Amino acid sequence: MTEKALRLGTRRSKLAMAQSGHVADAVRQLTGRQVELVEITTYGDTSREHLAQIGGTGVFVVALREALLRGDVDFAVHSLKDLPTAEHPDLVLAAIPAREDARDVLVARDGLTFEQLPDGARVGTGSPRRMAQLNAYARSHGRTIETVPIRGNIDTRVGYVTKGELDAVVLAAAGLNRIGRSDVVTDFLSVDTVLPAPGQGALAIECTAADAGLVATLAELDDPLTRAAVTAERSLLAALEAGCSAPVGALADLLADGQVVHEMRLRGVVGTTDGSSLVQLSTTGPVPTSHDEAMALGRELADEMLAKGAAGLMGERAL
Repeated sequence: MTEKALRLGTRRSKLAMAQSGHVADAVRQLTGRQVELVEITTYGDTSREHLAQIGGTGVFVVALREALLRGDVDFAVHSLKDLPTAEHPDLVLAAIPAREDARDVLVARDGLTFEQLPDGARVGTGSPRRMAQLNAYARSHGRTIETVPIRGNIDTRVGYVTKGELDAVVLAAAGLNRIGRSDVVTDFLSVDTVLPAPGQGALAIECTAADAGLVATLAELDDPLTRAAVTAERSLLAALEAGCSAPVGALADLLADGQVVHEMRLRGVVGTTDGSSLVQLSTTGPVPTSHDEAMALGRELADEMLAKGAAGLMGERAL
């Protein structure tokens, strides 16, 4: 008798389906079992409000987690940056596969780069983190842009530019790569200019802690260096007591001599959305070899940022 198919819970968006499809293929290869995608609609998918208003934290995750806990699906795939930083007592983050490109990108009219945008250009993004850093960058070069809050899927956002409603939009490189739309990118924004969201470009594969066999199987898809990096980034976010809609950017990158990775640098930024005030710091240490070491790296940098006034720049602190 053949083993029954594993059920993978996913959001319905084109991007979520593409991400989950990649993971499903990897699990099929690993286990020889069939994997079927189970589409689940989340509050974040149906609400028309801006993410910053509906709280951001977990709005794309709750329905998937409820399906896991009910046993409707065996495992779920999330964009890691959507996952709340607090651990769930009954669920386990079984795998964080190797990360895609973590950068943000510009999709602008007429093939323009960020430097070529005219003064006063209207740039669409639903992210306070992007608004803060884009405005600060423009300001530091003696220019102004108008950041316009938008939401919707990738096609909707790119459509604002192609229809001429906005001069440009800012999106995550990883999402465009995963749905095969990187051809629309007109500029890759250096992480020295715009730090990504904590965990951006990484996927989270989650299942119930009780299913030890599946936890062990999925763990084979885990990339330890990606896990160390995103754990440090998310620890920073948690220690700032900020949700995933807060204007916090973070990136842990690995510093290598040739092929040997020897240190991890964690950078963090918090800013007011108009870009007038930013706290941006970094710390470098040995590559974390445990969850606790990665968490400590994030907390250490968060403490330094709070000492420099980061809390006052985030608006309402998450309760």
